[in-house]
Amino acid sequence: MIDPKILRTDPDRVRRSQASRGESVELVDQLVAADERRRSLMATSESARAEQKSLSAQIPKASPEEKQALLARTKELAASVKEAQAETEAANATFDELMMQLGNIVIDGVPSGGEDEGEIIETWGTPRDFAAEGFAPRDHLELGEMLGAIDMERGAKISGSRFYVLTGQGAQLEFALLQHAMAMASSWGFTPMIVPSLVKPEAMAGTGFLGQAAEDVYHLERDDLYLVGTSEVALAAYHSDEILPAGSLPKHYVGWSSCFRREAGAYGKDTRGIFRVHWFDKAELFVYCSPEDAEAEHAKLLGYEKAFIESLEIPYQVLDVASGDLGSSAARKFDCYGWLPTQERYREITSTSNCTEFQARRLNIRQRDAGGTRPLATLNGTLCAMTRTIIMILENHQQADGSVRVPEALRPYLGGREFLTPVAAA
Repeated sequence: MIDPKILRTDPDRVRRSQASRGESVELVDQLVAADERRRSLMATSESARAEQKSLSAQIPKASPEEKQALLARTKELAASVKEAQAETEAANATFDELMMQLGNIVIDGVPSGGEDEGEIIETWGTPRDFAAEGFAPRDHLELGEMLGAIDMERGAKISGSRFYVLTGQGAQLEFALLQHAMAMASSWGFTPMIVPSLVKPEAMAGTGFLGQAAEDVYHLERDDLYLVGTSEVALAAYHSDEILPAGSLPKHYVGWSSCFRREAGAYGKDTRGIFRVHWFDKAELFVYCSPEDAEAEHAKLLGYEKAFIESLEIPYQVLDVASGDLGSSAARKFDCYGWLPTQERYREITSTSNCTEFQARRLNIRQRDAGGTRPLATLNGTLCAMTRTIIMILENHQQADGSVRVPEALRPYLGGREFLTPVAAA
């Protein structure tokens, strides 16, 4: 959630942010009114409590006549205090409920608009000219089946549509990507973490995944646990309800987990192969830092993502995501889009978000410095979403005979193998 002081001192800033997101501006007016009401009730309650305390102190010294009057008044005040406390609690609950609906304040300079209106700020690499090489590129599923790497039919038999099995060279490729991702992240100073895929409601709500993203979330009602759609959730909740010494910041983690998404709004889209699936594995970068360092850390996370993609020799573009396409927690987000030869366009493979203090306030994570305690900032960034990265490798490095050249960076993790080669059908 945002700092309530901003709501009081600069509500127009919050209104502009909501408008740029394409979300309710009226919510800000409701919040301002709710905040004024709860603060007024708190003042009334405190005043009645103070008078009650003052009169109670006078009773032992009062005359019999005065004592009766004081007792009667303190009894009235006790009822007033109880009523005021109940009204204050209800007003606080209303305010908190409204605050949980409010998105993070968009950082100045973020492009305005919706999903298709982000700005391309960088392009790296040159897509291959397959026509000049004399063959038409195969898509990742055809290649995966030729390599004995992807089995969609049996994945659906086991679990239903949009599930898959990585077999043989496909499984080996994922393991190689995992080792490569963790090795690179460790070299940048990130602590490797293997985190749970099941989390409590507080973790999901705290990271902003029970609002606009709730329809994509799997919920185990019997246990009241959620399957994460990204290990960002567990990494953010790792330090919930903690106060971190400022000297220990920034903290850098790289988490690994399986991720699950209903893809509720994506039926009919990207249904072929493993581009948009209900389950995938992912390595996620996560940072805790002082708020004043957040933008610099965000630039670093983007740099790490770019370095990883470049190490796999995949052409890509960087998109400064438009305000209307930001998740509720993100104040700014950069996406990297890899080139997909068979679609002749760039598709999203990583993203990195600056969540400023938004998640930390929800999860009660603070830092302690010379000035006392205050909320810190959190940031996240995809390092390697396995299925989409595998797609990019297969399609961009395919050969005319159906084999796939292994990027040099991955060869040490595949026994020095230079090519993934077609296998006989099982």
